[in-house]
Amino acid sequence: MIAFFDSGMGGLSVLHHARKILPHEEFIFYADEDNVPYGTKSPAEVLACVDAAFKFLIGQGVGAIVVACNTATSVAVKVMREKYSLPIIGMEPALKLALDTFPARKVLVTATAITITGKKIRRLIERLHAKDLAELRALPRLVEFAERQEFTSAAVEEYLRGELASYDWEKFSSLVLGCTHFNYFKDTLRRILPPHVRILDGNAGTVNELIRRTNLTTDGRGAIEIFYSGRLVTDAAELARLEKFLRRLDDMEAIT
Repeated sequence: MIAFFDSGMGGLSVLHHARKILPHEEFIFYADEDNVPYGTKSPAEVLACVDAAFKFLIGQGVGAIVVACNTATSVAVKVMREKYSLPIIGMEPALKLALDTFPARKVLVTATAITITGKKIRRLIERLHAKDLAELRALPRLVEFAERQEFTSAAVEEYLRGELASYDWEKFSSLVLGCTHFNYFKDTLRRILPPHVRILDGNAGTVNELIRRTNLTTDGRGAIEIFYSGRLVTDAAELARLEKFLRRLDDMEAIT
């Protein structure tokens, strides 16, 4: 049984991809809905939230945990790996994919403020020798829009147009979604961005790393349990809300 953990509903996008690749695996999805968003919290607060979630998930007997949250990965994955022995797979913005595909073009990495200002993203840029090619932009309101399922409103489009208006897109090859909540807005981003700018996320790379590091089920039932901050979700209205997120991800999947 594999756990996918996020501050809220962004991590569903990673689980959504994993279920297509691993239809027989059994999953737990843990959304820390009591504490979302993480991107506006202090690193110490995020670390405490992540540790509480890990204690709960390990108590459920999971064999691996995917931290399907770039903010939590940035702040807490190193500490969690030192503390717990099971495989822990984090998120990494798809900057390498963008640079490998278009080596001489700039990339805009979007994420939460805590990810953008964190050491992990800086180390990634240094490791890829991308100081002159990678630019960073925080888009914190997208997390709020996603959590209330406001995917295509005029307010969303106005916000994104305002945040992205200053860039000379002729110099860019890609926009990288460095927060899993941002995957819900690919259609609006596609309308705003020039056709040559690709929209990339780290979901496929994360699931590939999960497969590489774990022994996965090939003959299970494909069951999934959902928890909100440790509470099993059984309410019909909440399950319908989750289904709406998943339908949205179906629509976003082919947009690049």
